[in-house]
Amino acid sequence: MRILITNDDGINAPGLKVLTDIAHAVAGPKGEVWTVAPAFEQSGVGHCISYTHPTMISRFEERRYAAEGSPADCVIAGIYHVLQDTPPDLILSGVNRGNNAAENTLYSGTIGACIEGALQGVRSIALSQFYGPDNANLDNPFEAAAEHGVATVQALMNDALWDDAHYKLFYNVNFPPVPADAVKGMAATTQGFRLNTRFRAEAQTSPTGRKFLWVRGGPQHEPTAPGTDAAANLDGYISITPMRADLTDYAMVETLKGALR
Repeated sequence: MRILITNDDGINAPGLKVLTDIAHAVAGPKGEVWTVAPAFEQSGVGHCISYTHPTMISRFEERRYAAEGSPADCVIAGIYHVLQDTPPDLILSGVNRGNNAAENTLYSGTIGACIEGALQGVRSIALSQFYGPDNANLDNPFEAAAEHGVATVQALMNDALWDDAHYKLFYNVNFPPVPADAVKGMAATTQGFRLNTRFRAEAQTSPTGRKFLWVRGGPQHEPTAPGTDAAANLDGYISITPMRADLTDYAMVETLKGALR
């Protein structure tokens, strides 16, 4: 198996090292793991691509590259440049520092890489590590992902549905904010919504008198509805959410037709 890995935290992020180990275990001794990751942190860029300017790419070592672009750029670079004659069988994105559950999913560069991978016809899985008081101060805050990542990816590869729809399925995995031995198992979930969490702008004045805005997130441990990703994570489960890039609300199409008459 040939696996392409990327992230949105950057080529030197500790979560990428965790993902590298996961990918090697999944690929097996005869497999290949190729890295194309952003040269700098790209958190919050979503499915952005560098459409209006070129992207510089550098080879760090064998099968390891950094691109000055978004995670989606890295997937495109990996498929069409680095692995142009031998496309990957699987794309893994992460392991993100922090959860990509609920509304975070819509902003995430980690998810953006998998959207691009699915659009390119490659099986894609995003992996993120929820942070909280029970794991943030561990020697390895990624302990849950490191311990359970291989089994989770293998379960998805062996047992999950992968289809040939135009907007192909990809999977969003979030590991709970607990030590590895406290993980209760895997749960199939929907995307949640934190009712009291919004991104917001916070103004600060620089020493020179200029005003700057900082984007701040909201509380991450707000409860979401039962059966959703963040709710499962806060209950100690690995959430696995099947997703597509098709944003159509199909249940509303007939209603809209009636309204437009």
